[in-house]
Amino acid sequence: MAGHNKWSKVKHIKAKEDAKKSKIFTKHVRAIMTAARQGGGNPDNNPALRLAIDRAKADSMPMSNIQRAIDKATGNLDGVVLEEVVYEGYGPGGVAIMVECLTDNKNRTVAEIRHAFKKAGGNLGTSGSVSWMFETKGIIVVPRSEKDEEVEERAIESGAEDIKEMEEVLVIETAPEDFNTVLEAINNINGIDILESNVQLVATNTSDVTDEVAEKVERLIEVLEDIDDVQNVIHNMA
Repeated sequence: MAGHNKWSKVKHIKAKEDAKKSKIFTKHVRAIMTAARQGGGNPDNNPALRLAIDRAKADSMPMSNIQRAIDKATGNLDGVVLEEVVYEGYGPGGVAIMVECLTDNKNRTVAEIRHAFKKAGGNLGTSGSVSWMFETKGIIVVPRSEKDEEVEERAIESGAEDIKEMEEVLVIETAPEDFNTVLEAINNINGIDILESNVQLVATNTSDVTDEVAEKVERLIEVLEDIDDVQNVIHNMA
């Protein structure tokens, strides 16, 4: 019996580790697909894709998974036709939320997203209902370090529009067309680890909410991100 209990614990631990790895792989797949859609499937000509692939490899993601993600994003999978769709809605507390999806079945996807909003006490809106509160920007996030000044200089020289100095990170904003140039410049600085890099929607104004509402919104975001077709969830919560 003791042996059985021990094996049960081992299986439980393994299941948790497998689930954690699956979540990490899912995150990498989304990053690879986003980069491939935005800049093409050749990493030699797409710095964002090259970086996403390097991150995936660092977490031991198989090359077959990486290539499948690229093929899926660029439409090179036989029998698979994917559409980019963006859904808009309001979460708890009236927080504006944009949900970027890549799907082969819009009816299935919208049903899952509508259910998530409804269950969280929000509602799915019509096209244009919240998109006016967002704009497209290139975003590059790096940790604060003794190289902050060099990072900021390189970013500005290569075309960055703005740099936000947070407590632990620098958030570099670019115009979408300058993103790859700025990313390449930052990536060429020795000892700098790029934590996040993407061309994405950014809120032009933010909404202050209570801690209770913030928790509800965060739970909704987690549910939305667990939907297979969802690539990115953006909100305007402060």
